[in-house]
Amino acid sequence: MNTTIPDLRGKVALVAGATRGAGRGIAVELGAAGATVYVTGRTTRRSRSEYDRPETIEETADLVNRAGGEGIAVQVDHLEHDQVKSLVERIERDHGRLDVLVNDIWGGELLAQWDTPLWEHDLNGGLRLLRLAVDTHIITSHYALPLLIKRPGGLVVEMTDGTKDYNDHNYRVSFFYDHAKSAVIRLGFAQAHELRPYRCAAVTLTPGWLRSELMLDHFQVREDNWRDATAREPHFAISESPRYVGRAVAALAGDPDAMRWTGQSLSSGRLAREYGFTDVDGSQPDCWRYLVEVQDAGRPADTTGYR
Repeated sequence: MNTTIPDLRGKVALVAGATRGAGRGIAVELGAAGATVYVTGRTTRRSRSEYDRPETIEETADLVNRAGGEGIAVQVDHLEHDQVKSLVERIERDHGRLDVLVNDIWGGELLAQWDTPLWEHDLNGGLRLLRLAVDTHIITSHYALPLLIKRPGGLVVEMTDGTKDYNDHNYRVSFFYDHAKSAVIRLGFAQAHELRPYRCAAVTLTPGWLRSELMLDHFQVREDNWRDATAREPHFAISESPRYVGRAVAALAGDPDAMRWTGQSLSSGRLAREYGFTDVDGSQPDCWRYLVEVQDAGRPADTTGYR
């Protein structure tokens, strides 16, 4: 149980890309802190995206409501300028403010060809992956930031995979995936520079090995028996639920001194140590340190001292 819930009552957040995974976990934890949370994505109860998965934005909004916040589901394709513009106009019309913007749009797993060199990778798929991972974030910030900077204390969170230090020194299994995830880190850095005069912060944040719906399906487990997957992949023992990175975002949003983080590349594990929150099982997994010191080093799986 999270005993460090900040008070975000009266705050308005937009979690762009909240259908599932980290976005859903973030939306729920912002709701648990009392925020009004707009949750966007392409999959609704009436239509599915190319992902063809069952999770919907309405389900996410319901979870936000159950957690104690107000969830508002809006179907948006974040590559479509007019849809994003209309979304921000609706937020301004209905609430007159935007305190937290989380750019979590992704949807590129099915396009990535792992361990395939650039010249053999499907080019159209790779370029589509980059558009989903990078262009969506830029388009969303372009339209949302004028509303966010109307009040000091605003927060932008760019979601990616990997810290800057890790990605700077490690190839991320595909040219296009590597480029996408590192580019988003630079998006956070650049926005921090431009937002600083308005006393608004921008950071890049990564979860660790995320137990998303897709990952649980891959290992044929559920959240309540996820440890069974360690028989197949022992290092999965360091994995974390989407709520963990959600608590990281809520902690940042509730920190009156969040400007101290602006421009930085952060992880859920690092922020857990700073703010004292835990994952849903009461642990504090530190995945990126584990990856370097245990998994990448070829040592046997052992999370002692890492969660």
